[in-house]
Amino acid sequence: MARAYLDHASTSPLRPVAREAMVRALTDLVGDPGRIHEEGMAARVALETAREQVAALLGARAREVVFTSSATEAIAAAVWGAGKRGRTKGIAQDGRVHHVATAVEHSAVRASAGRDGDVTVVGVDGGGRVDAEEVLAAVRPSTACVHVQWGNHEVGTTQPVAEVVAACRERGVLVHVDAAQAVGRAPIAFDELGADLLSLSGHKLGGPAGTGALLVRRGLRLPPLLLGGDQERARRAGLEPVAALVGLGAAAEELSSTMADEVARNEAQAERVRAAAAHIDGVAAYGDPDHRLPHLVCLGIEGVEPQGVLLGLDRAGVAAHSGSACSSESLEPSPVLEAMGVDAHRSLRLSVGWSTTDADIDRAIAALPVTIDHLRSLAAGLGDRAG
Repeated sequence: MARAYLDHASTSPLRPVAREAMVRALTDLVGDPGRIHEEGMAARVALETAREQVAALLGARAREVVFTSSATEAIAAAVWGAGKRGRTKGIAQDGRVHHVATAVEHSAVRASAGRDGDVTVVGVDGGGRVDAEEVLAAVRPSTACVHVQWGNHEVGTTQPVAEVVAACRERGVLVHVDAAQAVGRAPIAFDELGADLLSLSGHKLGGPAGTGALLVRRGLRLPPLLLGGDQERARRAGLEPVAALVGLGAAAEELSSTMADEVARNEAQAERVRAAAAHIDGVAAYGDPDHRLPHLVCLGIEGVEPQGVLLGLDRAGVAAHSGSACSSESLEPSPVLEAMGVDAHRSLRLSVGWSTTDADIDRAIAALPVTIDHLRSLAAGLGDRAG
């Protein structure tokens, strides 16, 4: 049975162009890119080509791209570097720096910032969108960095990133943008935006797992998180995984030419899911209706537990996800949905991507009401027997 993979927001399948580039690199590139022999120089050329490809997709200079193992590492490096810089500049109070983060940031941002210093969490409205003025109002003299995601990983809501960045630049405060969900789904021009730091993930855009990057604004010097070598211009120690990064570069280069078409197709596919769900009783769409990423649909479903929905869809050949308790890695309710003031226990997330077909959407649209009706019937039957 053909399956419909609708969990691209978690990880997207490897693009064929990335796989082919990686196979060639694994076969042909054997040297350390930090060495000056022929094998090393060949690896260096391949690595720097990948850096240029990623930079081109993001409207950045190649020298602003620091390769990492993941968006999580990139975020940790941004938080650590900004905090260390703040302490060096003498803005810490009682030995602690301060971070500002929205209530819907990814757990990687919340955990890293909380470990580094004090954090002010700025709330969001019912659609998951933050007010830029409230973000700026939370800034203190001891603020080392403001963190604002480009688009949310659970409900797809996009944030007023340009407003926040411009205001932070006026205040002389560093701003970090988590763009893991947005890269490849929204046009990003890093240099025009003026952000100091931007983190991204390779596997969410169809590159290989184990790759990511932190963009560091030209002229900004941050202490590195990982020490031990001078790789990445002494900004991230450790031998670069050249073949994997070649795959990331190939995926980025393809996206530079295909993104507009992919976004248009994904928007139409997501809208079909949203429209079909609107006809199911007790199902509501979460997120801002006007400011949202094109590939993600989050639904609240009354009367059934999320793991039952996920299992039912899986049996019908549809892979999806829930940010709710018991159906993800965390045992806690979704902090994103809690911050929005909606039911944080019963959500369903369907997300499309480069490989999604219209047949995948057909399968999901057919399976969703059947699955929900079946679960509600079971719950009603159990209630009758209990009575």
